[in-house]
Amino acid sequence: QVQLVESGGGLVQAGGSLKLSCTVSGSIVGPMGWYRQAPGKQRSLVAAITTSGGTRYADSVKGRFTISRDNAQNTLYLEMNTLKPEDSAVYYCNSGGWGVSPTINWGQGTQVIVSS
Repeated sequence: QVQLVESGGGLVQAGGSLKLSCTVSGSIVGPMGWYRQAPGKQRSLVAAITTSGGTRYADSVKGRFTISRDNAQNTLYLEMNTLKPEDSAVYYCNSGGWGVSPTINWGQGTQVIVSS
């Protein structure tokens, strides 16, 4: 059973940066994405990357976030720059992307809090 472990979250001031990591216990196959869920809101996709490295971002994070993957290390990354208070959420990784539903059991996520 594939397991996902997210890390790298924390408390940061607005304008700051964080880099999230997601370790996959099995092999990363197919598109992968980073999702986030703020209190009282639905979980939403913020960035996705294909096996070959093609990327796509939600408009709200475009130009500020960068998704990458290391297939050899079975690790997914999300580099977040120029953070805003509205980026505060629990961040999760999973398979999938726009139009492709996630298929792996969700991990516990990693919390990001951006103070103003």
